Amino acid sequence: MLADTPLAFGETVEAAGQLDENVWRERARRGESPVGIALAAISTDKSGAECWVGTMGGYRDPSVGSMLVGVYVSPGFRGTAAGVTDLLLSGIEDWARAAGDVLTLHVHTENARAVAAYERRGYRATGRLFPYILNPHQREMEMKKTL
Repeated sequence: MLADTPLAFGETVEAAGQLDENVWRERARRGESPVGIALAAISTDKSGAECWVGTMGGYRDPSVGSMLVGVYVSPGFRGTAAGVTDLLLSGIEDWARAAGDVLTLHVHTENARAVAAYERRGYRATGRLFPYILNPHQREMEMKKTL
């Protein structure tokens, strides 16, 4: 994920490679918390082998509400024809509806493919911009969707 789409995350491949197993286990447990969710899409090839093809997460921020985070779909499974993005996003939106009627996300302003994908699915820019954590001279924008 980090190597394929570095602008989509607030962490570098190098930094992630330095994390120990306990950190990864803690991150995995976030999806089991009362205020978070983690979804994954798995595909099975012709030989029966399973491979991970996408993930999305959500958490409830006390000041913002439900937030979409950790979005990634493998290149071979991107696009509306594959349906992976829609399937995962639908699951996150269903989760968010349990706590409110809006889902918020932050996306790098230079990640045009992601911005277009969110817009096609009903997300709109709010006009709020934030410094990108890995480079404060770049920006992330806030987008929201009424559920």
